[in-house]
Amino acid sequence: SSGINAEYGDNMARNQEKAMSLLSRWYTYQRELHNPGGPDKRPYLATECHSLQEAEKWRHQIIKEIARKVSQIQNAGLGEFRIRDLNDEINKLIREKGHWQDRIVELGGPNYHKIGPKMLDHEGKELPGNRGYKYFGAAKDLPGVRELFEEEPPKPPRKTRADLMKDIDAYYYGYLDDDDGVLIKLEEEVEKKARHMAVEAWKLKKETGELDKELEEEERLEREEEEKRLRELKEKKDGEETEETESTTSALTPLEVPSQKDIEIELLRKKKMELLLKYASEDLQRTSMNAKTLMGRNLNF
Repeated sequence: SSGINAEYGDNMARNQEKAMSLLSRWYTYQRELHNPGGPDKRPYLATECHSLQEAEKWRHQIIKEIARKVSQIQNAGLGEFRIRDLNDEINKLIREKGHWQDRIVELGGPNYHKIGPKMLDHEGKELPGNRGYKYFGAAKDLPGVRELFEEEPPKPPRKTRADLMKDIDAYYYGYLDDDDGVLIKLEEEVEKKARHMAVEAWKLKKETGELDKELEEEERLEREEEEKRLRELKEKKDGEETEETESTTSALTPLEVPSQKDIEIELLRKKKMELLLKYASEDLQRTSMNAKTLMGRNLNF
């Protein structure tokens, strides 16, 4: 039994050593991860680092922090405020990682924007129209965020004219509404009721004398309308006769054709005037013109 106890004691010691070793490694990891002060603290600006090896180290450190926080944000029981803070921190670290990758390129290192793994970046989801900020894990289900990620249902396909014409038939235009006989019965009942009401109203007007007044008024309006129509017809007929008379008169007016004697007199007058202008003096011409004017003769030749 002493051998068994010794072996059991050795196992216990080895287990405690393993536990202490794991605890020591955990503390070391946390200290490297958080790096709370000291000369080995990550620079605030990537441009302050002038060593490619140091820039690579800080980039790996940021990747570890992003992985840890992405793992933490998967727990929906952390609460809305803690989840929002974690999501903001992850986005801040992703931007910082981009700055360090730019610095690595400036120092002559590889371009991790092209060749680096983007597994952690792909776990985040961007909102439409909000490029650059991503939501990770439980942050996608936060109030006000989940609704934005919900896709709108697809719109129903728009019907073409041919699809619409498929449902148009005689029933659409109401041509077959009377085939079942239901509408005819309803119309007969309504018509019978309307006819009865009209007869009762007519009897009431006849008893009170309103019917005679309405008939007289209708007859007066009809007479006025007939007189107006006859007056318009008469005015139209008189206008047509006047136009016809004027056109007939103008068409039948004879043209004044000069006789042979009138032509000879006119030619003789023109010949005398030519001789007078050719041989008579100016005083004689003036005297002749005055005499003709006094006599009322037309000098327009």
